[in-house]
This record gives sequence, structure tokens and C-alpha cells, in this order.
Amino acid sequence: MLDIENEKLNTSKLNSKIVDVEAIPIKMPLKRVFKGSNYFMEYRVTVITRITTEDGIVGEIYNGDELDDLNLIVKMIKNEMAPLLIGENLFEVKKIWQKLYPLTFNILADRKIALNALACIDSAVHDAIGKTLGMPLVKLWGGSKEELPVMLIGGYYTEDKDVDEKKIIQDIETYKEMGVAACKFKVGGRSPEVDIERVRIARKAAGDDFILTVDANQGWDRNDALKFALGVRDYNIRWFEEPCRWSYDRDAMKDIRLMSGIPVAAGQSEDSPAACIELMKAGSIDVCNFDASWSGGPTAWKQAAGAAEALGFDMAHHEEPHISAHLLGSTTTGTFLEVFHPDRDPLFYEIIENRNEFKNGFYKIPDGPGFGITLNLSVIEKYRLDK
Repeated sequence: MLDIENEKLNTSKLNSKIVDVEAIPIKMPLKRVFKGSNYFMEYRVTVITRITTEDGIVGEIYNGDELDDLNLIVKMIKNEMAPLLIGENLFEVKKIWQKLYPLTFNILADRKIALNALACIDSAVHDAIGKTLGMPLVKLWGGSKEELPVMLIGGYYTEDKDVDEKKIIQDIETYKEMGVAACKFKVGGRSPEVDIERVRIARKAAGDDFILTVDANQGWDRNDALKFALGVRDYNIRWFEEPCRWSYDRDAMKDIRLMSGIPVAAGQSEDSPAACIELMKAGSIDVCNFDASWSGGPTAWKQAAGAAEALGFDMAHHEEPHISAHLLGSTTTGTFLEVFHPDRDPLFYEIIENRNEFKNGFYKIPDGPGFGITLNLSVIEKYRLDK
């Protein structure tokens, strides 16, 4: 009798309906402006999405860092996506995703807004599923990893100096003291010669056992990217990310990786799994650095990761460690958990009440249900824009 009752209970869970959708815009000021190759950041923004089921389960997670589009993303979630979700079966993930995906089809609209909004919904749905079943997503998605090596995104430029040796050394020492295993070092905002010298200083400060990657954020043309790559190939660079201009990057990245011998990473600027697969098939990359929050959510990211597994490519995730930990842990070719220094991403360090610390270069994937994190309500109330 007990087994029959448990079976009924489990069947009921698998038919749980969505009854409410909430989207909260968050904006936190940074302590200073962070400058990359062709961009700067002075705020940390995001969208917190809550999906509530008829069983009282609340899927809750935050996605993205889109300052200019923040309110438009929230508006799309509330006005266009939420009405389509009410009454849907939480577990019919692909049906939900396909129901919302047509909002990206308007060729006169900004597709990026719809993809970000879809990612918010998709992520919260997965969190609610994990919580309903009492399982961490890394296990639900078939993963066996319990921890991931940590890569800190840093090496930002000093505004009034080309080469700030003291600051570079100080930054690298700080990263190592934080307990991370690697640094993704920003380049592409100066001449190849200047950035070669900056990387030389970073490698010397880091030592041989600390992992370095470099990220130009599409800052150079083909010739300058190659000049830089040839100049740093003796510094044991794990990968060179987005070396070339967006308008011809697929062919140019293939040239860079073959002519320099340094592995190339890209994918964060792609908006579909198919585009990432094309990079793999074209021989443009060694590492696929896709972003679930920019491309439609975990459902889309896992498609690219499946292709990477099948074709033998390394898989990374652009930023978003609270989401990427479970994704990277669920794929056999997953690489580093990307994080920022607390000054660059105070949200990760302040809003997660039960955040795991970095230890000996690694981060323990949360083992609670769903994404396994609890968001701090006081932080949400302090920085929400819709008060």
C-alpha cells in the first residue's frame, strides 16, 4: 500500500503546473570601472527569475549582466512569456522552450533580449525541477563531477598606463591568495607588443604551476592577433579566447590556432548551439565557451555541450558560476568555472547565502536541490530596481 501511495505522489510531482512567474531587475554599483579591449563595466546588473508551481516549489535563479537591456528583458518576461507559462507542466521543458522560442523570430527586434529572457525562464524552470525532485542539477543532468577548477577573469587595464607592472603583479598575487587555479587575462585593448609584455609580467608573477589563458574579446585584426599569439606562445597559455574581429572571426581563429599552436576558445558571442557546432566543424576552436544566459538557457547550452562531447572538444561556460557549475559538472569535457574578483562581481559573493569557498584551486559544486543556492533576500531588496 505504501509503495502505491509513493508512486501516486511521484506521479503527481511529475505533473506539477506553473502558477506564477516573477522577474526582478537588480543593479549594483562597482567600486571602480573595469576596462577590457573595447568595453567597460561600472555596474553589475542581472535579472532574478522566480517560477512557482502549484505544489509551492519556487525555482529561483539570476541570469545575465545586460545593463542597457535590463528593463526590456524584465518586460518581456512579465508581459510576453509569463502568460504563456501559466498552467504548463513544469517537467515538459522542451515544450516550454519551444513555446517561448518564437519570440526570437522577429527580425526587426533585438533577438538578444528574447534570448536573455528565455534563458531566465529556462534556468528557473530547471531549478524548480531539481527542487521538486530533491536533486542537484549536476546529478539530474547525468554528471559525476563534485568539484571544478576555478579560473578568475582578471588582468584588466589601468586606464592611464599601457603597462602597469606593479598592478599586474598585485592582481596575480591577489588571485592566487583567493585560492583559484587559473586566470583569464585581458588583452586586445593595446598593441600586441604592449600586451605581450603584460602577459610576460603576469606569467612571471604567477609561476609555472598557475594556469593562464588570455582573452582579447575580439579586439584585434588577424595580423595583430597572430603577432601577439606568436609573442606569448612560450608562456604556456592554456587558450587564446576570441582573438579576432567578429566580422571574420571563424576563418581568422582557425589561422591563429594553426599558425601559433595555441588553442583557441570562442562561443560566448554565438547565440545558438548550431553556431557553436559550426565553429567546431570549421576547425576554428579547441574550446567552446558558450553562455547559457545569452543563448536561451541550460537547454540550449546542453545541446552545444553534447556536440562537444561527441566531437571531442573542450567545453567552457562564459562567466555565471552559479549556473555554470552544474552545467560544466554534467559534461565529460567541461573545463574551468569562471569567476570574477569580488570588486568586479560583488553579486556572486553577496547574494548567495550558502556560497562554497574556493579551496586549493577548486570549487565544490553545490549539492542541494536544483542549483543548490539560497539567495539573500536583504541583498535583493537593497538593489532591486522595481521597488
